Amino acid sequence: MKKVILLATILSYVSITAFAQHEHGNHQKEIDKPVTGSGSRSAVTGASSKQQLSQMLSLYYNIKNALVSGDVTSASTNAAQFLRVVNTIDFKVISEGNIQILSRDAGKLSNTKDLEQQRELFAALSSNMVAIVKVLKPGNEPVHVQYCPMKKASWLSSEKQIRNPYYGSSMLTCGEVTETL
Repeated sequence: MKKVILLATILSYVSITAFAQHEHGNHQKEIDKPVTGSGSRSAVTGASSKQQLSQMLSLYYNIKNALVSGDVTSASTNAAQFLRVVNTIDFKVISEGNIQILSRDAGKLSNTKDLEQQRELFAALSSNMVAIVKVLKPGNEPVHVQYCPMKKASWLSSEKQIRNPYYGSSMLTCGEVTETL
């Protein structure tokens, strides 16, 4: 009888441990994966989630346009606004890990007044935005993924026309549309 109780106890412990590890593994997978839905981080409904995503994308475009024209102040201001919007988005819409990455990228961009450094930081922000937009597809307007072979970096645009944010007027039309979402 003691052996049966001991065996039952061991099996219970092993199954509980295995279940806990399985749940931990699933949680880890969700950290870097954008998730769609609505939730209550900031009492966001589905409709306002789409509105916030659309606003975030609009501010991203403003950063891109400022870098195209070489306007350091506008790029910094729009990055700060982008940061404020990103920090209000529900974790059920964009995962906490992705929000932290976008916040880090936008925060660095908003804090610098050096155009070349802003353009470098924009490459990281763009890479992360491309990944998120591919999953979430915010809004009804097409989003064009554009690529600069000289910089070896992509960016998002609301227009098919190439306006390169990495080189501005020196290589304004360098690039190509690689995908339309």
